[in-house]
Amino acid sequence: MKIIIEGAGQVGSHLAKMLSHEGGDITVIDDNEGRLQKLNSTADVVTVVGDPSSVTVLRDAGCARADLFIAVNPFTTQTVNIVSALLAKRLGSKRVIARIEDEAYLLPENKLMFKDMGIDMLFYPEKIASDEIIDMLKHTASTDSMDFARGKLQLVVFRLDDDSPILDMKVAEFTAAMEAASAQAQLRIIAIARKGETIIPKFDTKFNYNDHLYIIAKREGVPTIMKFLGKDNIEVNKAMILGGSEIGEMVAAQLSSQQLEAVKLIEIDKDRCRELSEKLPSDVIVANGDCRNSDFLVEEGIREYDALVAVTGNDEANILACVVAKKFGVARTIAQVENLEYVRLAEDMGVDAVINKKLITAGRIFKFTLSDKVRFVRYMSGTDAEVLEYTAAPNSKVTKGALKDIGFPRNAIIGGIIRGSESFIAVGDTRIEPYDRVAVFALPETVKEVDRFFK
Repeated sequence: MKIIIEGAGQVGSHLAKMLSHEGGDITVIDDNEGRLQKLNSTADVVTVVGDPSSVTVLRDAGCARADLFIAVNPFTTQTVNIVSALLAKRLGSKRVIARIEDEAYLLPENKLMFKDMGIDMLFYPEKIASDEIIDMLKHTASTDSMDFARGKLQLVVFRLDDDSPILDMKVAEFTAAMEAASAQAQLRIIAIARKGETIIPKFDTKFNYNDHLYIIAKREGVPTIMKFLGKDNIEVNKAMILGGSEIGEMVAAQLSSQQLEAVKLIEIDKDRCRELSEKLPSDVIVANGDCRNSDFLVEEGIREYDALVAVTGNDEANILACVVAKKFGVARTIAQVENLEYVRLAEDMGVDAVINKKLITAGRIFKFTLSDKVRFVRYMSGTDAEVLEYTAAPNSKVTKGALKDIGFPRNAIIGGIIRGSESFIAVGDTRIEPYDRVAVFALPETVKEVDRFFK
């Protein structure tokens, strides 16, 4: 598959590395030679230096033969991305995607207009990230979560603390105990993240301290599972946001619309504070100060808040602020961490949830490199695996027998199935029928093979 990426920023570079590992023919365009040289040292890609909106540059990069063109340059206005995507489409690229920075473009009528113009998808990484944070503040017992079929099935991630009642318990024992507790609490543990490694568990796999369990369950069974694990949802009435970035601004606005008791945003730049004070609703308190100063946070009343969201431009500051907040008794902490090497570090230091803009965006785009049977792809923090939802095609390999008999890839696992209005957990004897919606957890090297099972 020939893929052209316009823009060697954080998201573009991450996509280039990820897609080159999948064996794709990747070309990256950027007008900054330094950024391209840096990318070349870490990824097997072809680079083209030049203006991304130049027809000559786009032709030289091979747009006429491209299966996918991704305009993701963060260093120019969104107009450049839109123009380059439209030009790429006219030059022959089969599918084109463009990064934007205007939320109004995502309104249904505007998305349809761009679709008619030839752009297959618009995405706004900061908006995606802010939506994820709001969702994390609703599901406070888990470190991450996602819904299938509007929540009929849920994937929830729980970290095992040192007082967890299931430490040293085997997967089979835990599953049996849950099913005995409630008929609604059927579940499947699809993965365990442990010390930087993602494990597809067996029945005799034992749980260890600090494991992250990835569990698929029916929506009505999740409260029972939480109770068994000793987890409780925290009601967030007061939230503090560190960092007046686009993400911070959008999170503050969304929390204000939910009519919380208090929403406070702290930003170090005075001019940005004035701008935010004018743009945000009046009930959002904007304070000027350095969030790295714990004395300042105490003065701002951090002990009174239920949640802290750290979205400054500095990963280390975000992680440390969350650690400090935990010591002051803040129940829920979320940190934006863009350096992937720091994600597990943040979790090990006690940060409740981590948001990574690159991973979230990559999942949305990676979908376009697979068959049309995949509904969505999601990367979850703390693991290098991917969560996918497929629709099983008639006569596809996955429908040819019971799961235990079809030779499904060993580094992938089917967690649950939605069939019409019903949802159920997949086991070895389960048979998938045409048009079933299927939740799959797969390690990266297995995704292409999984894709072939559903075509």
